[in-house]
Amino acid sequence: MPATAYLAKQIFDGTVLHQGAALVVESGTVAAIATDVPNGARRIKLGPGTIAPGFVDLQVNGGGGVMFNDDPSVATLRRMSAALVRLGTTAFLPTLITDRPDVTRAAIEAAAEAIAQGVPGIAGLHLEGPHLSVARKGAHDPALIRPMTTDDLALLCDAARRLPALMVTVAPETVPPGQIAALTEAGAVVSLGHSDADFATCARAAEAGASCVTHLFNAMSQLASREPGLVGAALHQGELSAGLIADGIHVHPATIATALRAKTGPGAVFLVTDAMATAGSDITGFELNGRWIERRDGRLTLADGTLAGADLDFARALRVMVREVGLSLGEALAMATSGPAGLLQRPDSHGHLTPGASADFVHLGPDLDLLGTWMSGAPVV
Repeated sequence: MPATAYLAKQIFDGTVLHQGAALVVESGTVAAIATDVPNGARRIKLGPGTIAPGFVDLQVNGGGGVMFNDDPSVATLRRMSAALVRLGTTAFLPTLITDRPDVTRAAIEAAAEAIAQGVPGIAGLHLEGPHLSVARKGAHDPALIRPMTTDDLALLCDAARRLPALMVTVAPETVPPGQIAALTEAGAVVSLGHSDADFATCARAAEAGASCVTHLFNAMSQLASREPGLVGAALHQGELSAGLIADGIHVHPATIATALRAKTGPGAVFLVTDAMATAGSDITGFELNGRWIERRDGRLTLADGTLAGADLDFARALRVMVREVGLSLGEALAMATSGPAGLLQRPDSHGHLTPGASADFVHLGPDLDLLGTWMSGAPVV
């Protein structure tokens, strides 16, 4: 099969923006980003805008009208995958929020089987709870939040060894450093979140191997003058990366800009959608652990107004980051592609358009609207 050259105004490879180049694809993989189209290659002109790697989402709870918690099965993951790929997300961690032990086990089995069956886009699993702080529960059901037992730890360590990637969100005041170290040694990405812990406790968790913070600023102890809390730890500890919900609702754009100026070192801030059943769907609400979540004016809330996930896709998040936060397009795109991919055990398999990588990419218009998605070089319809 001859090579295909996709042409747009610019191409982002995960790190660098290339002007006036073509993305050359052969047999579903990236052959090159070239200034000269190879002889015999089929040309596809995508017009103005930007070609970029498909988005990588490490926190997505549902899509296509369904929630992973409601039915942690391969069928649910297929429906989520179909909806998310159409939104430009070509790699994601389906996320199970706090639930019963049997539901957690079912989610692990569903993710493993979906990956074995080749369901598009599934890069592993994210378990957000139940080992959290009731004081910072957010929309999680407090009746289901509990300490981590030895049986829980064994189950999670086994899942980390079985799955390509496992992220586990824990509150460091309820999950001690020894358990965090065991999870890390087994291969899990331990993320700190839904926590009211002080700075010292968070720092000890990072020393034990925690490498991430879940939805920075939300459902966590805040930065204060004499107690930095988890927000302060996330910004100060260089080894901690941090997910961010950039819908302009969960975190003010000025706060985002300030955090990005403060965050230095190897840990980086990356974008997540925290998407729920509404992603890729026109539903106006849904149930979560028996409680109604209402969709209105770009936000999702419980009856008492508590934010419950986000009504967000990456195209909208990019517009917030560029137009309201003030990032360059390349900086914003990295936060949605190569940045989160760096936390996965196989970071080069997602979030990059480099030779040998799968040709999973999106075409964004000049206004950062999503114009198309391709997986393995094939257009998604």
